[in-house]
Amino acid sequence: MRSLCARIQESFDAVEFSYNAAVTGISSIDLENEHACRTQADRLLLQLKVNGPQTASDLALSLRITGEAVRQQLQKLAADHLIKFQSEKKGVGRPCQRWKLTKLGEGRFSDAHSLTTVQLIQGIRESLGEGALNTILRFREEEMEGTYRAALRDAKTLSARIQRLAEIRSHEGYMAEWHEEEDGTFLLIENHCPIYTAATTCQGFCRSELSLFQKCLDGDNIRMERTEHILDGSRRCAYKIWPTTHNAEEAPQ
Repeated sequence: MRSLCARIQESFDAVEFSYNAAVTGISSIDLENEHACRTQADRLLLQLKVNGPQTASDLALSLRITGEAVRQQLQKLAADHLIKFQSEKKGVGRPCQRWKLTKLGEGRFSDAHSLTTVQLIQGIRESLGEGALNTILRFREEEMEGTYRAALRDAKTLSARIQRLAEIRSHEGYMAEWHEEEDGTFLLIENHCPIYTAATTCQGFCRSELSLFQKCLDGDNIRMERTEHILDGSRRCAYKIWPTTHNAEEAPQ
């Protein structure tokens, strides 16, 4: 069972940044057929994917649009954190700005990892049953708990633990942030779900992670509830956290 657990864990680890690429991303068909891209933004991203960093003038020439149109697209995509520029100094004069994809932008291009993960989940469920899949999820949760607890070991306060957890989750691709509310509660926010496709197939991932957060942040000494959920149609996942010593019996409003 452990070798099977390791196999599915490797597939989970291989899932990179994705904006639900199977539905909204740029597919391999788009890579082969530029005209399949739906918008100028998609075409611009495709140029950067295929040809690497380029200047605005390079992009205008490739896309056969005006310099002003390219600049507008670059500004929008940069604001969405899909691209960024790097300055290159060539001879005398102002440095040249070359635009390239960010990791988030790379995630707009679908890959086989999410499909592989879904196939593994379905295969385990069909051949070994739901119990085996739950065993794998428990194994994954235990592995992550060990890693998280080690990282949180020297965080002495609840706010410090939440901050450290947000840093860990951001490193894992969840674009996490946190802040303290006026009523003394804390909000942990994840703006992206890099395992979205797997989670839609098996919502045990979401239940497992909620349990994981609870145990790692302070177990019985805190209360935690999910207030927003990407799988329910929200743009992000958000968790309200408060210590059991908080004056209110239930979650503060």
